[in-house]
Amino acid sequence: MADNPRIIGLTRWLQSPAGRYLLEWEQQHLDSAVADLFGFHAVQLGLPELDALRANRMPHRWVAEQAGAPAAAEEAALPRAALALRVDYDALPFDSASLDLVVLPHTLELAHDPHQTLREVERVLVPEGRVVIVGFNPASLWGLRQRFGRIRRGLGLARRQGLFLPDAGEFLAYRRLRDWLRLLSFEVEAGRFGCYRLPVASERWLQRSAWMDHSGERWWPVFGAAYFVTAVKRVRGMRLVGLAREPVRRVKAGAVIATQKQRRTEEEPA
Repeated sequence: MADNPRIIGLTRWLQSPAGRYLLEWEQQHLDSAVADLFGFHAVQLGLPELDALRANRMPHRWVAEQAGAPAAAEEAALPRAALALRVDYDALPFDSASLDLVVLPHTLELAHDPHQTLREVERVLVPEGRVVIVGFNPASLWGLRQRFGRIRRGLGLARRQGLFLPDAGEFLAYRRLRDWLRLLSFEVEAGRFGCYRLPVASERWLQRSAWMDHSGERWWPVFGAAYFVTAVKRVRGMRLVGLAREPVRRVKAGAVIATQKQRRTEEEPA
């Protein structure tokens, strides 16, 4: 199968100063998000450059990548999680209700059919299982620069390399993703935005705009360049209860009948 150009573009972009800055933010917040999620089986779909499950304590954890992605030896030297599987995101090779946690780091942006991928995730998750999704926010400075770059490229005024972000398909808006999750009976537990610095390729100017991280979280929190969402799979009509126990039968004591002879004996003076 031919290599997926979208994955190659993202892998190379992550080596840039902006890419390393994004990876650092995502790794920090994913560690916090998955640390206290318990169960038995967890899977990370895509982006092995980000070890999204390293802080999780489930006994069985795997990293799976899209079939057709380039082998690690063909890529630049970046820290990578141990790759266990190559799968098709549109048809995951897992039984229904078999996983407790699925992490999607930019997976929906790289999938051929992101809605079908999300449906597959809902299928393989157990009831009350969780999905953690990371994606680029199109309503951000980074997203705006990407949009203008595509317009210029469409008019023949810029080459493909003129895009700031990797050409990884259409980015999913945060509200649109929440609507998809709601339709699939997911309940969003937490959401967060981050990476507010200027969309610049220079390490120097990226560091000069570091003050925007603090200001962005306070004044324009929903305009971060990236977001992550944690959602739990709800099953209607299901309610967790304790162990069924048989009720303990209590024998009531019968009434004591005093005979006439006993009454006389009690009334006699000592």
